[in-house]
Amino acid sequence: MDGLIGAAYGSAGERCMAISVAVLVGDVADKIMPKLEARARELVIRNGMDAAAEMGPVVTGQALERIENYIALGVEEGAKLVVDGRNYKVPGHEQGFFTGGTLFDNVTPDMRIYKEEIFGPVLSCVRVDDFAQAVKLVNDHEFGNGVACYTRDGQVAREFARRIEVGMVGINVPIPVPMAWHGFGGWKRSLFGDMHAYGEEGVRFYTRQKSVMQRWPDGVTRGAEFAMPTAK
Repeated sequence: MDGLIGAAYGSAGERCMAISVAVLVGDVADKIMPKLEARARELVIRNGMDAAAEMGPVVTGQALERIENYIALGVEEGAKLVVDGRNYKVPGHEQGFFTGGTLFDNVTPDMRIYKEEIFGPVLSCVRVDDFAQAVKLVNDHEFGNGVACYTRDGQVAREFARRIEVGMVGINVPIPVPMAWHGFGGWKRSLFGDMHAYGEEGVRFYTRQKSVMQRWPDGVTRGAEFAMPTAK
């Protein structure tokens, strides 16, 4: 629950690796939803310069309008609005671009709030029956930037990491951003071009390969060679 709350609402959900969809497997949903609801309602939303703030304003008025339009769309599409963050006001900053943390339950893959990135403090929860359905749900999505699996089962963790079709994977790590010596970037439509940033692929992107073949007089054999050259 702590991992979901921090990853969904940190930076007001306005970071490329923010968690926007939670896939809840089996009876986990009934256990975790009340806790998510309570914590989302208790978010400390203040001036972003206040050190006690857990969430500040979103970046612009246009962003605020877009986010709250998505919330209205989710309600229209039939998702269960558990916590509504719209029209949030911070005393002393009534004209600020504030929205509260929003939480949806019973989201389905055909809804736009599932398929499209809202880029705001909105967490959409999807329920599935088992692990296989969860993996299929993630792999069927057109994007594949980052994903995380929370489990106490090592076999589940290994199978998830092996089978999931996403570029960056966290196991009990909510935002799976690797260190700089590893590649950063996703799969499918979450990748532009042929290479990821950072790591070995980042080095390849900024360099050009040069191959140099040399042979020195003392090592040259007499006579023409008519076969393919090989290392000798």
